[in-house]
Amino acid sequence: MLSHDSIWHAIDALAERHHLSPSGLARRAGLDPTSFNKSKRQSADGRDRWPSTESISKILEATGATVDQFMALMQPGAGDNGLPERHGQAASIPLIGFAQAGAGGFFDDGGFPAGQGWDEVEFPVAPERRASVYALEIQGDSMLPLYRDGDVLIVDPSAQVRRGDRVVVKTREGEVMAKVLTRQTPRGIELLSLNPEHPNRTFEMTDVEWIARIIWASQ
Repeated sequence: MLSHDSIWHAIDALAERHHLSPSGLARRAGLDPTSFNKSKRQSADGRDRWPSTESISKILEATGATVDQFMALMQPGAGDNGLPERHGQAASIPLIGFAQAGAGGFFDDGGFPAGQGWDEVEFPVAPERRASVYALEIQGDSMLPLYRDGDVLIVDPSAQVRRGDRVVVKTREGEVMAKVLTRQTPRGIELLSLNPEHPNRTFEMTDVEWIARIIWASQ
């Protein structure tokens, strides 16, 4: 059940997840920096206030979080990865650059890193998912304004992919891209570009090597 406390908690948790204060999160989303201040959470007569749906939409867009992830952060005890804290033990996961991701031999058919010797980063992840989750480091400016050079995307090829998810796709020609999945059928996928200067893409499934959901972004 939705409550004032749960929604404000999710906003605070989303800010912390991106190493921001609530004011910093509001500023990143293009909102008034005081939008999420404690003083704005109650009216002058002491009644609880709801954040606007527009402000929530803007912080999701600014952070790359999905509605499902935001809802998960409303749960009591939710950690900054959208999972209960008891499942959020830090673990070392492989860190791969986009250039490596596009080269041959680094992934198996399911989109999981193959081999050993990767750089690693720490990320809180459930023990049963450690073998599948890995990190991709953004290189270049093709994914601005959402993702910048040096940002790290946490990718889980085992996670269910749905319309509206931010995903990483690798084609059989070796092209790797981060896009928004707008449509998927047994025959193909349609992808929305994160950067308005780059075109949207459409692929037949026979041309796709793998597709994996972005579950977190360090920005």
